[in-house]
Amino acid sequence: MKRPDLLRTMRGDAEKIFLAAVERVNPYEAVKGFVRRAGGKLILGGLGRGETEIDLARFDSVVIVGGGKATAPMAKALEDLLGERVRKGVISVKYGFTEKLSIIEVMEAGHPIPDENGVKSTRRILDILKESGERELVFSLISGGGSALLPQPAGGITLAEKQAITKSLLDCGATIEEINTIRKHISAAKGGQMARLAYPATTVNLMLSDVIGDRMDVIASGPFVPDPSTFGEAWEIIEKYKLRDVPESIRAHLQMGMEKKLPDTPKEGDPLFEKVHNFIIGSNILALEAARAEAEIRGYRPLILSSTIQGETKEVAKVHTAILKEILDSDNPVPPPACIISGGETTVTIRGKGLGGRNQEFCLAAALDLAGLPPRALVLSGGTDGNDGPTPAAGAIVDPLTVEGGAEAGMDAAAYLENNDSYHFFERTEELLLTGPTKTNVMDVRLMLVR
Repeated sequence: MKRPDLLRTMRGDAEKIFLAAVERVNPYEAVKGFVRRAGGKLILGGLGRGETEIDLARFDSVVIVGGGKATAPMAKALEDLLGERVRKGVISVKYGFTEKLSIIEVMEAGHPIPDENGVKSTRRILDILKESGERELVFSLISGGGSALLPQPAGGITLAEKQAITKSLLDCGATIEEINTIRKHISAAKGGQMARLAYPATTVNLMLSDVIGDRMDVIASGPFVPDPSTFGEAWEIIEKYKLRDVPESIRAHLQMGMEKKLPDTPKEGDPLFEKVHNFIIGSNILALEAARAEAEIRGYRPLILSSTIQGETKEVAKVHTAILKEILDSDNPVPPPACIISGGETTVTIRGKGLGGRNQEFCLAAALDLAGLPPRALVLSGGTDGNDGPTPAAGAIVDPLTVEGGAEAGMDAAAYLENNDSYHFFERTEELLLTGPTKTNVMDVRLMLVR
Protein backbone atom coordinates (compact mmCIF):
# COMPACT_ATOMS: atom_id res chain seq x y z
CA MET A 1 0.00 0.00 0.00
CA LYS A 2 1.31 3.46 -0.95
CA ARG A 3 1.32 5.81 2.04
CA PRO A 4 1.24 9.62 2.12
CA ASP A 5 4.63 11.33 2.34
CA LEU A 6 3.92 12.43 5.92
CA LEU A 7 3.42 8.86 7.14
CA ARG A 8 6.52 7.63 5.32
CA THR A 9 8.57 10.38 6.98
CA MET A 10 7.10 9.55 10.38
CA ARG A 11 7.87 5.85 9.96
CA GLY A 12 11.50 6.75 9.24
CA ASP A 13 11.56 9.00 12.31
CA ALA A 14 10.15 6.22 14.50
CA GLU A 15 12.83 3.76 13.38
CA LYS A 16 15.63 6.22 14.05
CA ILE A 17 14.24 7.08 17.50
CA PHE A 18 14.04 3.38 18.34
CA LEU A 19 17.59 2.72 17.15
CA ALA A 20 18.87 5.65 19.23
CA ALA A 21 17.28 4.01 22.28
CA VAL A 22 18.99 0.70 21.50
CA GLU A 23 22.38 2.31 20.92
CA ARG A 24 22.22 4.01 24.33
CA VAL A 25 22.31 0.61 26.02
CA ASN A 26 25.16 -0.77 23.91
CA PRO A 27 26.65 -3.46 26.21
CA TYR A 28 30.29 -2.84 25.26
CA GLU A 29 30.03 0.87 26.03
CA ALA A 30 28.05 0.19 29.21
CA VAL A 31 30.89 -1.93 30.62
CA LYS A 32 33.63 0.46 29.45
CA GLY A 33 31.73 3.35 31.04
CA PHE A 34 31.32 1.56 34.36
CA VAL A 35 34.65 -0.27 34.82
CA ARG A 36 37.87 1.75 34.60
CA ARG A 37 41.47 0.79 35.21
CA ALA A 38 43.76 3.14 37.11
CA GLY A 39 47.19 1.56 37.29
CA GLY A 40 46.89 -1.55 39.43
CA LYS A 41 43.35 -0.77 40.52
CA LEU A 42 39.88 -1.17 39.08
CA ILE A 43 37.39 1.63 39.64
CA LEU A 44 33.73 0.56 39.44
CA GLY A 45 31.12 3.29 39.37
CA GLY A 46 28.54 5.30 37.52
CA LEU A 47 24.80 5.77 37.15
CA GLY A 48 24.80 8.26 40.04
CA ARG A 49 26.44 5.86 42.50
CA GLY A 50 29.65 6.15 44.47
CA GLU A 51 32.75 4.36 43.30
CA THR A 52 34.04 0.96 44.40
CA GLU A 53 37.79 0.37 44.22
CA ILE A 54 39.36 -3.06 43.75
CA ASP A 55 43.12 -3.59 44.12
CA LEU A 56 44.21 -6.07 41.45
CA ALA A 57 47.33 -6.90 43.49
CA ARG A 58 45.10 -8.92 45.81
CA PHE A 59 44.37 -11.40 43.02
CA ASP A 60 46.47 -13.84 41.02
CA SER A 61 44.12 -13.87 38.05
CA VAL A 62 40.68 -13.00 36.69
CA VAL A 63 38.02 -15.37 35.38
CA ILE A 64 34.93 -14.28 33.47
CA VAL A 65 31.59 -16.09 33.31
CA GLY A 66 28.08 -15.14 32.37
CA GLY A 67 24.96 -15.60 30.32
CA GLY A 68 22.51 -13.52 28.33
CA LYS A 69 21.86 -11.97 24.94
CA ALA A 70 24.20 -9.04 25.63
CA THR A 71 27.02 -10.99 27.27
CA ALA A 72 29.41 -11.29 24.30
CA PRO A 73 30.05 -7.53 23.82
CA MET A 74 30.22 -7.14 27.61
CA ALA A 75 32.94 -9.82 27.68
CA LYS A 76 34.83 -8.14 24.84
CA ALA A 77 34.91 -4.91 26.83
CA LEU A 78 36.47 -6.72 29.81
CA GLU A 79 39.00 -8.50 27.60
CA ASP A 80 40.02 -5.15 26.14
CA LEU A 81 40.31 -3.68 29.63
CA LEU A 82 41.94 -6.54 31.55
CA GLY A 83 43.66 -8.48 28.76
CA GLU A 84 46.67 -10.21 30.31
CA ARG A 85 44.95 -10.63 33.71
CA VAL A 86 42.16 -12.84 32.33
CA ARG A 87 43.00 -16.51 32.91
CA LYS A 88 39.90 -18.03 31.30
CA GLY A 89 36.17 -17.70 30.94
CA VAL A 90 32.96 -19.11 29.51
CA ILE A 91 29.79 -17.26 28.56
CA SER A 92 26.47 -18.58 27.25
CA VAL A 93 24.69 -16.54 24.57
CA LYS A 94 21.66 -16.95 22.32
CA TYR A 95 22.33 -18.39 18.88
CA GLY A 96 23.51 -15.57 16.61
CA PHE A 97 24.42 -13.21 19.49
CA THR A 98 28.10 -14.11 19.45
CA GLU A 99 31.31 -12.07 19.22
CA LYS A 100 34.92 -12.93 18.40
CA LEU A 101 36.87 -13.07 21.67
CA SER A 102 40.50 -13.97 22.29
CA ILE A 103 40.42 -15.67 25.69
CA ILE A 104 36.82 -16.19 26.78
CA GLU A 105 34.95 -19.09 25.18
CA VAL A 106 31.56 -18.17 23.72
CA MET A 107 28.98 -20.98 23.75
CA GLU A 108 25.69 -20.52 21.89
CA ALA A 109 22.48 -21.97 23.31
CA GLY A 110 18.68 -21.92 23.12
CA HIS A 111 16.36 -19.10 24.14
CA PRO A 112 13.59 -18.73 25.34
CA ILE A 113 13.38 -22.50 25.70
CA PRO A 114 16.64 -23.86 27.18
CA ASP A 115 18.51 -26.60 25.30
CA GLU A 116 21.35 -29.07 25.81
CA ASN A 117 23.98 -26.53 24.72
CA GLY A 118 22.80 -24.28 27.55
CA VAL A 119 23.25 -27.13 30.02
CA LYS A 120 26.77 -27.79 28.73
CA SER A 121 27.82 -24.14 28.98
CA THR A 122 26.36 -23.83 32.48
CA ARG A 123 28.24 -26.93 33.64
CA ARG A 124 31.46 -25.39 32.35
CA ILE A 125 30.70 -22.17 34.22
CA LEU A 126 29.89 -24.00 37.45
CA ASP A 127 33.15 -25.96 37.18
CA ILE A 128 35.11 -22.69 36.80
CA LEU A 129 33.38 -21.23 39.86
CA LYS A 130 34.06 -24.33 41.96
CA GLU A 131 37.78 -24.07 41.13
CA SER A 132 37.99 -20.39 42.08
CA GLY A 133 39.93 -19.65 45.25
CA GLU A 134 40.32 -16.65 47.52
CA ARG A 135 42.92 -15.04 45.23
CA GLU A 136 40.62 -15.19 42.19
CA LEU A 137 38.62 -12.22 40.93
CA VAL A 138 35.45 -13.43 39.22
CA PHE A 139 33.55 -11.20 36.81
CA SER A 140 29.98 -12.29 36.14
CA LEU A 141 28.25 -10.76 33.11
CA ILE A 142 24.48 -11.06 33.15
CA SER A 143 21.81 -9.76 30.80
CA GLY A 144 18.30 -10.54 29.61
CA GLY A 145 17.88 -14.11 28.44
CA GLY A 146 20.29 -15.36 31.09
CA SER A 147 17.69 -17.55 32.78
CA ALA A 148 17.12 -19.66 29.68
CA LEU A 149 20.80 -19.61 28.70
CA LEU A 150 22.07 -20.80 32.10
CA PRO A 151 20.00 -23.96 32.73
CA GLN A 152 21.20 -26.51 35.27
CA PRO A 153 18.25 -28.68 36.35
CA ALA A 154 18.35 -29.59 40.03
CA GLY A 155 18.03 -33.07 41.49
CA GLY A 156 16.43 -35.60 39.18
CA ILE A 157 14.80 -33.01 36.91
CA THR A 158 15.63 -33.44 33.22
CA LEU A 159 16.18 -30.75 30.61
CA ALA A 160 13.07 -31.91 28.74
CA GLU A 161 11.00 -31.45 31.90
CA LYS A 162 12.45 -27.99 32.46
CA GLN A 163 11.68 -27.12 28.83
CA ALA A 164 8.09 -28.30 29.29
CA ILE A 165 7.38 -26.15 32.34
CA THR A 166 9.13 -23.14 30.76
CA LYS A 167 6.84 -23.42 27.73
CA SER A 168 3.75 -23.79 29.95
CA LEU A 169 4.69 -20.68 31.93
CA LEU A 170 5.36 -18.65 28.77
CA ASP A 171 2.05 -19.73 27.21
CA CYS A 172 -0.13 -19.06 30.28
CA GLY A 173 0.92 -15.40 30.55
CA ALA A 174 3.02 -15.68 33.74
CA THR A 175 5.19 -12.64 34.47
CA ILE A 176 8.97 -12.84 34.21
CA GLU A 177 9.16 -12.55 38.01
CA GLU A 178 6.88 -15.58 38.39
CA ILE A 179 8.71 -17.60 35.75
CA ASN A 180 12.05 -16.87 37.40
CA THR A 181 10.78 -17.79 40.88
CA ILE A 182 10.10 -21.28 39.57
CA ARG A 183 13.33 -21.39 37.57
CA LYS A 184 15.36 -20.60 40.71
CA HIS A 185 13.81 -23.47 42.62
CA ILE A 186 14.32 -26.16 39.99
CA SER A 187 17.90 -25.05 39.23
CA ALA A 188 21.34 -25.70 40.71
CA ALA A 189 22.67 -22.37 39.42
CA LYS A 190 20.11 -19.60 39.88
CA GLY A 191 18.88 -17.61 42.88
CA GLY A 192 22.31 -16.91 44.37
CA GLN A 193 23.59 -20.45 43.92
CA MET A 194 26.49 -19.40 41.66
CA ALA A 195 27.63 -17.07 44.44
CA ARG A 196 27.59 -20.03 46.78
CA LEU A 197 29.82 -22.00 44.40
CA ALA A 198 32.22 -19.10 43.75
CA TYR A 199 32.86 -18.40 47.46
CA PRO A 200 35.49 -17.54 48.78
CA ALA A 201 36.47 -15.80 45.52
CA THR A 202 35.56 -12.11 45.13
CA THR A 203 32.86 -11.59 42.49
CA VAL A 204 31.90 -8.49 40.52
CA ASN A 205 28.48 -9.08 38.94
CA LEU A 206 27.61 -6.63 36.13
CA MET A 207 23.99 -6.69 34.93
CA LEU A 208 21.99 -5.21 32.09
CA SER A 209 18.44 -5.10 33.42
CA ASP A 210 15.56 -6.53 31.42
CA VAL A 211 13.00 -6.62 34.23
CA ILE A 212 10.41 -4.23 35.65
CA GLY A 213 11.84 -2.21 38.53
CA ASP A 214 15.41 -3.45 37.85
CA ARG A 215 15.16 -6.09 40.59
CA MET A 216 18.57 -7.74 40.76
CA ASP A 217 17.15 -11.01 42.04
CA VAL A 218 14.92 -11.27 38.95
CA ILE A 219 17.49 -10.38 36.24
CA ALA A 220 18.43 -13.80 34.76
CA SER A 221 17.03 -15.28 38.00
CA GLY A 222 19.84 -13.66 40.03
CA PRO A 223 22.63 -16.27 39.99
CA PHE A 224 24.82 -14.07 42.25
CA VAL A 225 22.07 -12.25 44.16
CA PRO A 226 20.27 -13.12 47.43
CA ASP A 227 16.93 -14.73 46.60
CA PRO A 228 13.86 -13.53 48.56
CA SER A 229 11.57 -16.15 46.97
CA THR A 230 10.86 -19.60 48.41
CA PHE A 231 9.85 -23.08 47.36
CA GLY A 232 6.38 -22.31 48.68
CA GLU A 233 6.01 -19.26 46.43
CA ALA A 234 7.08 -21.32 43.41
CA TRP A 235 4.34 -23.81 44.19
CA GLU A 236 1.76 -21.03 44.59
CA ILE A 237 2.52 -19.84 41.03
CA ILE A 238 1.84 -23.31 39.66
CA GLU A 239 -1.49 -23.32 41.47
CA LYS A 240 -2.33 -19.74 40.41
CA TYR A 241 -2.13 -20.64 36.71
CA LYS A 242 -3.67 -24.10 37.26
CA LEU A 243 -0.80 -25.82 35.47
CA ARG A 244 -1.87 -29.44 35.09
CA ASP A 245 1.05 -30.83 33.08
CA VAL A 246 3.86 -30.14 35.57
CA PRO A 247 6.32 -33.08 35.42
CA GLU A 248 6.27 -35.29 38.48
CA SER A 249 10.00 -34.75 39.16
CA ILE A 250 9.40 -30.99 39.44
CA ARG A 251 6.39 -31.49 41.71
CA ALA A 252 8.44 -33.80 43.93
CA HIS A 253 11.42 -31.42 44.03
CA LEU A 254 9.27 -28.43 45.05
CA GLN A 255 7.44 -30.55 47.62
CA MET A 256 10.75 -31.65 49.20
CA GLY A 257 11.81 -28.03 49.35
CA MET A 258 8.59 -26.97 51.07
CA GLU A 259 9.09 -29.80 53.59
CA LYS A 260 12.63 -28.47 54.35
CA LYS A 261 14.21 -31.65 52.97
CA LEU A 262 16.22 -29.50 50.55
CA PRO A 263 18.08 -26.26 51.33
CA ASP A 264 16.41 -23.16 49.90
CA THR A 265 18.30 -20.65 47.78
CA PRO A 266 20.72 -18.39 49.76
CA LYS A 267 19.07 -15.36 51.34
CA GLU A 268 19.97 -11.80 52.30
CA GLY A 269 22.43 -11.79 55.22
CA ASP A 270 24.28 -14.93 54.14
CA PRO A 271 28.03 -14.19 54.70
CA LEU A 272 28.89 -15.45 51.21
CA PHE A 273 27.37 -12.28 49.71
CA GLU A 274 29.94 -10.14 51.55
CA LYS A 275 32.34 -11.09 48.73
CA VAL A 276 29.90 -10.23 45.91
CA HIS A 277 29.58 -6.77 44.33
CA ASN A 278 26.33 -6.46 42.35
CA PHE A 279 25.83 -3.59 39.87
CA ILE A 280 23.23 -2.67 37.25
CA ILE A 281 25.04 -0.94 34.37
CA GLY A 282 22.15 -0.49 31.93
CA SER A 283 18.36 -0.37 32.08
CA ASN A 284 15.18 0.46 30.18
CA ILE A 285 14.90 4.03 31.45
CA LEU A 286 18.29 4.88 29.90
CA ALA A 287 16.97 3.68 26.53
CA LEU A 288 13.79 5.74 26.93
CA GLU A 289 15.79 8.87 27.79
CA ALA A 290 17.83 8.39 24.58
CA ALA A 291 14.59 8.02 22.62
CA ARG A 292 13.35 11.28 24.15
CA ALA A 293 16.53 13.10 23.11
CA GLU A 294 16.34 11.78 19.52
CA ALA A 295 12.65 12.69 19.27
CA GLU A 296 13.48 16.27 20.25
CA ILE A 297 16.16 16.41 17.59
CA ARG A 298 13.55 15.33 15.03
CA GLY A 299 11.12 18.06 16.04
CA TYR A 300 8.73 16.18 18.32
CA ARG A 301 7.54 17.08 21.81
CA PRO A 302 8.45 13.92 23.74
CA LEU A 303 6.87 12.52 26.89
CA ILE A 304 8.04 9.40 28.73
CA LEU A 305 5.05 7.62 30.25
CA SER A 306 6.87 4.92 32.22
CA SER A 307 9.63 2.34 32.00
CA THR A 308 7.58 -0.12 34.06
CA ILE A 309 4.61 -0.92 31.79
CA GLN A 310 3.39 -4.49 32.15
CA GLY A 311 0.17 -6.46 31.76
CA GLU A 312 -1.69 -8.30 28.99
CA THR A 313 -0.38 -6.96 25.68
CA LYS A 314 -3.72 -6.32 23.99
CA GLU A 315 -5.02 -4.40 27.00
CA VAL A 316 -1.85 -2.32 27.27
CA ALA A 317 -2.21 -1.49 23.56
CA LYS A 318 -5.71 -0.12 24.16
CA VAL A 319 -4.42 2.25 26.84
CA HIS A 320 -1.69 3.52 24.54
CA THR A 321 -4.00 4.12 21.59
CA ALA A 322 -6.44 5.91 23.91
CA ILE A 323 -3.65 8.40 24.71
CA LEU A 324 -2.90 8.78 21.01
CA LYS A 325 -6.57 9.52 20.28
CA GLU A 326 -6.62 12.08 23.09
CA ILE A 327 -3.72 13.91 21.47
CA LEU A 328 -5.58 13.99 18.16
CA ASP A 329 -8.78 15.19 19.85
CA SER A 330 -7.56 17.68 22.46
CA ASP A 331 -3.76 18.09 22.26
CA ASN A 332 -3.41 16.35 25.65
CA PRO A 333 -1.16 15.32 27.31
CA VAL A 334 1.23 16.74 24.67
CA PRO A 335 0.21 18.72 21.57
CA PRO A 336 1.47 17.58 18.14
CA PRO A 337 4.07 17.04 16.92
CA ALA A 338 4.15 14.57 19.81
CA CYS A 339 6.17 11.49 20.67
CA ILE A 340 4.87 9.39 23.56
CA ILE A 341 7.44 6.90 24.84
CA SER A 342 7.02 3.90 27.13
CA GLY A 343 9.00 0.85 28.17
CA GLY A 344 8.70 -2.31 30.16
CA GLU A 345 7.56 -5.76 29.16
CA THR A 346 4.04 -7.04 28.56
CA THR A 347 2.80 -10.63 28.39
CA VAL A 348 0.78 -12.55 25.82
CA THR A 349 -1.64 -15.31 26.72
CA ILE A 350 -1.36 -17.75 23.81
CA ARG A 351 -4.70 -19.02 22.54
CA GLY A 352 -4.02 -19.39 18.83
CA LYS A 353 -1.57 -21.34 16.70
CA GLY A 354 0.12 -18.45 14.89
CA LEU A 355 3.57 -16.90 15.10
CA GLY A 356 4.49 -13.61 16.74
CA GLY A 357 5.74 -11.90 19.86
CA ARG A 358 4.47 -9.39 22.40
CA ASN A 359 5.62 -6.36 20.38
CA GLN A 360 4.02 -7.52 17.15
CA GLU A 361 0.85 -8.47 19.03
CA PHE A 362 0.84 -5.01 20.63
CA CYS A 363 1.10 -3.39 17.20
CA LEU A 364 -1.64 -5.52 15.61
CA ALA A 365 -4.00 -4.71 18.49
CA ALA A 366 -3.06 -1.03 18.17
CA ALA A 367 -3.62 -1.11 14.40
CA LEU A 368 -7.24 -2.18 14.90
CA ASP A 369 -7.77 0.86 17.17
CA LEU A 370 -6.01 3.21 14.74
CA ALA A 371 -8.11 2.20 11.72
CA GLY A 372 -10.05 5.19 10.38
CA LEU A 373 -8.03 7.85 12.23
CA PRO A 374 -6.32 10.69 10.29
CA PRO A 375 -3.11 9.44 8.57
CA ARG A 376 -0.81 11.45 10.84
CA ALA A 377 -0.30 9.00 13.70
CA LEU A 378 1.63 5.77 14.15
CA VAL A 379 2.72 3.22 16.75
CA LEU A 380 6.02 1.35 17.03
CA SER A 381 6.78 -1.40 19.51
CA GLY A 382 10.08 -3.24 19.51
CA GLY A 383 12.27 -5.45 21.66
CA THR A 384 15.66 -3.86 22.30
CA ASP A 385 17.31 -7.25 21.65
CA GLY A 386 16.08 -7.29 18.04
CA ASN A 387 14.09 -10.51 18.54
CA ASP A 388 10.38 -10.49 19.36
CA GLY A 389 9.36 -13.94 20.54
CA PRO A 390 10.49 -16.79 18.23
CA THR A 391 10.69 -14.48 15.19
CA PRO A 392 13.49 -12.62 13.38
CA ALA A 393 11.71 -9.27 13.85
CA ALA A 394 12.15 -6.83 16.74
CA GLY A 395 8.50 -5.74 16.45
CA ALA A 396 6.44 -3.70 14.01
CA ILE A 397 5.33 -0.19 12.98
CA VAL A 398 1.63 0.48 12.31
CA ASP A 399 -0.57 3.42 11.36
CA PRO A 400 -4.23 4.16 10.48
CA LEU A 401 -3.80 2.45 7.06
CA THR A 402 -2.43 -0.86 8.37
CA VAL A 403 -5.75 -2.71 8.68
CA GLU A 404 -6.85 -1.51 5.24
CA GLY A 405 -3.54 -2.69 3.77
CA GLY A 406 -4.08 -6.10 5.31
CA ALA A 407 -7.58 -6.30 3.88
CA GLU A 408 -6.25 -5.50 0.41
CA ALA A 409 -3.91 -8.49 0.81
CA GLY A 410 -6.86 -10.70 1.80
CA MET A 411 -6.21 -10.66 5.56
CA ASP A 412 -8.59 -9.97 8.45
CA ALA A 413 -6.51 -8.21 11.12
CA ALA A 414 -8.87 -9.21 13.94
CA ALA A 415 -8.70 -12.88 12.94
CA TYR A 416 -4.90 -12.79 12.80
CA LEU A 417 -4.83 -11.20 16.26
CA GLU A 418 -7.17 -13.86 17.62
CA ASN A 419 -4.83 -16.56 16.26
CA ASN A 420 -1.71 -14.83 17.75
CA ASP A 421 -0.39 -14.63 14.19
CA SER A 422 0.91 -11.06 14.05
CA TYR A 423 4.20 -12.01 12.40
CA HIS A 424 2.59 -13.42 9.27
CA PHE A 425 0.23 -10.43 9.05
CA PHE A 426 3.07 -7.90 9.18
CA GLU A 427 5.29 -10.00 6.95
CA ARG A 428 2.73 -9.58 4.17
CA THR A 429 2.01 -5.90 4.86
CA GLU A 430 5.79 -5.27 5.06
CA GLU A 431 5.54 -3.52 8.44
CA LEU A 432 7.95 -5.64 10.47
CA LEU A 433 10.64 -3.81 12.43
CA LEU A 434 13.81 -5.64 11.36
CA THR A 435 17.05 -4.75 13.14
CA GLY A 436 18.81 -8.12 13.41
CA PRO A 437 20.33 -9.19 16.76
CA THR A 438 21.34 -6.03 18.63
CA LYS A 439 23.35 -7.90 21.31
CA THR A 440 21.66 -5.94 24.05
CA ASN A 441 18.43 -6.44 26.00
CA VAL A 442 16.65 -3.98 28.30
CA MET A 443 13.04 -5.00 27.61
CA ASP A 444 10.87 -3.12 25.08
CA VAL A 445 10.50 0.40 23.72
CA ARG A 446 7.15 1.69 22.45
CA LEU A 447 6.61 4.92 20.51
CA MET A 448 3.47 6.82 19.50
CA LEU A 449 4.04 9.64 17.02
CA VAL A 450 1.40 12.24 16.13
CA ARG A 451 1.82 15.08 13.66
